[in-house]
Amino acid sequence: MTDLRTSEVESLLDVLSALDDKDTLFALMEDLFTIREIKESSQRLAVARLLDQGRSYSQIAEATGASATTIARVSKCLGYGSGGYRAALDVLAELEEQ
Repeated sequence: MTDLRTSEVESLLDVLSALDDKDTLFALMEDLFTIREIKESSQRLAVARLLDQGRSYSQIAEATGASATTIARVSKCLGYGSGGYRAALDVLAELEEQ
């Protein structure tokens, strides 16, 4: 993955980490990504949340509309990935506590 972390990616990370207004961040997402990409990314996060809650693949598929392949991919990332989903789930948990 080090090949992926180019100066362009670093610039994107700088921008994303600096934006603290949801509307501005959403506007950037609309400009950067297709509607489908935004929906699929959001779906994957929902899948990660349900996997973390111990839900079955069939329950997750029914709740999110995600395919078994997508659920398996997210599950693999949760267990063996870079920790991005875990960090996102921790943020969501903190927001729910507020």
